[in-house]
Amino acid sequence: MTHPQPKAEVFAAIRRDSRAGLSGRQIAIKYRVSRNTVAEALRQPRPEPRKKMAPRASRLDEFKPLIDEMLRADLDAPRKQRHTAKRIFARLVDEHQAMEISYQIVRAYVAHRRGEIRVEAGRGPPEAFIPQSHLPGVEAEVDFGDVTVRIAGEQVKCFLFSFRLSYSGKAVHRVLATGGQEAFFEGHVHAFRVLGGYVGDITSTIS
Repeated sequence: MTHPQPKAEVFAAIRRDSRAGLSGRQIAIKYRVSRNTVAEALRQPRPEPRKKMAPRASRLDEFKPLIDEMLRADLDAPRKQRHTAKRIFARLVDEHQAMEISYQIVRAYVAHRRGEIRVEAGRGPPEAFIPQSHLPGVEAEVDFGDVTVRIAGEQVKCFLFSFRLSYSGKAVHRVLATGGQEAFFEGHVHAFRVLGGYVGDITSTIS
């Protein structure tokens, strides 16, 4: 299967073949383009950039100013009185007969527009989430705390060591009788052995 050449490359080839003496008709047949395209390539070295498509009209467009007005009012309203997406949708239906729009469309618009409204009003940047990135075997999370277990019918206080790799989420757990530093180190040694990692002198590698 042959892939079409980029239009800029076709223009360059058309101009090259024209200088070599090929006619416009021959060039059009060779590259399977119209005579108008050949003429355009001979007039200018690069094709005109594609025009950006206008955004598609949405049924929500006529209601967006109303939603924005509600969100601006929320800037000075107590937290419990601010509009949720569900409340905005209900008001649009009840007060403005917006029967043809769906709750999902309203919710999606409110989700991104609320932050923009705050920025436009000078109320600070919108809430943002920074994705975490972990490399394999580089980082882990450790929890060490007391836990109550039942042994021979009696409740006994022990200590649970939990070791979880940040990249894969694989975890190792070990219940220990004490909660001292030696038990903490023992939990690491056990986790590294189970996971196939380096043990060495554990006391010198953990701060």
